[in-house]
Amino acid sequence: MFNCLYKTILNGEKHITSRSPTPIHKLGFLQNLSLSLKYYVSSTSSQQPFAVSYLINSLGFTPEAALSASRYVQFETPEKADAVVKFLKNHGFSQTQISSLVRRRPVLLKCNPEKTLLPKMEFFSSKGIPSPDLAKMFTGVPDLFRRSLEKHIIPSFDLIKSLLQSEDKTLQAIQRCSGMLIYYLETNVVPNMNTLRDSGMPKSIIISMLKKHPRAFRSNPVLFREAVKEVKEMGFDPLTMKFAKAVHAVRSMSKSTWERKLNVYKKWGWTEDEVSMAFRNDPWCMTVSEEKLTRIMDFLVNKMGMESSLIKKHSLLVSLSLEKRLIPRGLVLQVLLSKSLVKKNFKMHAYFECPEKTFWQKFVMIHEDKASELLKLYKGSLDSSK
Repeated sequence: MFNCLYKTILNGEKHITSRSPTPIHKLGFLQNLSLSLKYYVSSTSSQQPFAVSYLINSLGFTPEAALSASRYVQFETPEKADAVVKFLKNHGFSQTQISSLVRRRPVLLKCNPEKTLLPKMEFFSSKGIPSPDLAKMFTGVPDLFRRSLEKHIIPSFDLIKSLLQSEDKTLQAIQRCSGMLIYYLETNVVPNMNTLRDSGMPKSIIISMLKKHPRAFRSNPVLFREAVKEVKEMGFDPLTMKFAKAVHAVRSMSKSTWERKLNVYKKWGWTEDEVSMAFRNDPWCMTVSEEKLTRIMDFLVNKMGMESSLIKKHSLLVSLSLEKRLIPRGLVLQVLLSKSLVKKNFKMHAYFECPEKTFWQKFVMIHEDKASELLKLYKGSLDSSK
C-alpha cells in the first residue's frame, strides 16, 4: 500500500489625506534632518489613515508597525475589523495572539470571519484540537486562514493521514509543524519520503520521522537528496533512526551555520574529527544554537568540572535543557558531593542523562533524611526557570 500510494501521488481604492506643509521652523531642522515615521503617525487622526489609528488604538501596534501594516490593508470604518477581532476573541485568541496574527497578515481584518475563518477552525476542532491549541496553531501559521479548506487543507490532511495511517499521529505531526499544511505536499514531502525509501530506510522509520520531525520533509527535494547523500558518506546506517535524525540536523541549518557551531566546539579543544564523532553519537548536538552550546559547555566544564573529552563521547549532554535538566540536577549533585553521598563508581554523564524517574529513585529518594531538602532545591530551580 505504501509503494502504491507513492506511485499514485507522484504520477480596493486608496484614500489620500492632504495637509498643509509644516512651517520649516517647526521641523526641528537642527535636531533631525529627516522626518521619522513616528512623526507622521503620531499626528492627529485627521492627518493619518483610519487603519493606522485603528491598529494603534485597538490592537496595540506601535506607530511604525501600524504604518507598515496599513500598506496591506486599508479601511475607513471599523465594522469589518471589529467583527474579525471579536470572532478571534470568542474562539480563544488572546489579545497578544490577535495582534501577532494581524501584524503578520493584516489583510485578515477585511475578511468575512464566518466564511473565511470559521470553516477552518471548525475543521480542526472536529478533529479534537482544543481552542487554546488552535489559537496557537493559527497564530504560528496565519496562512492557514488563507488556504482553501476544500482544495488544499483537507486534501493535505488526508494525504498525511494516509501516510501515517493514523489520525492521532497525523494530528501530532500537524501540531509539531502546522506549516506542513500550507505547502504542496506532492512537491516536497512525498519526494523526500521517496528519497529516504530509496536510500534503504525502512518504512517504519520513515513514518516515525514524519510523525516526530515533520519539518524535515519541507525541504527542497534536491537539497534533501544532497543531505541524505552527505549523511550516508558520514557513515550513518539508513536502517536506523539515527540516520533520520542526522538528515534532519543537516537540513535544519546552512553550511555557514554548521561552520559557526563547529568553531564553537573547536574553542573547547575539539578537532573536526571529534565533532564528527560526537555528531555520529548524537546528531542533536549540532542542532542547538551557538549561544546555548557555549552556555552548556561552560556549565559542564567550568561549573561541574567535567572533562571536555568526556562530553565528546556523550554528546547527548549538549542537547539537554540547561534550565530544566542540567542546572537543577547540578544543584542536587553539589549537595550530594558536599555530604559525601556519591558512590565511587559515580558517572556524571549518566547522572545527567538518566530519565527523571531513575534520577529520583537513585539520587534523591534513596537519601531519606535529605530527600525533602533535595526536593525543595530541585523544585525551586525548576520553578525559577519558568
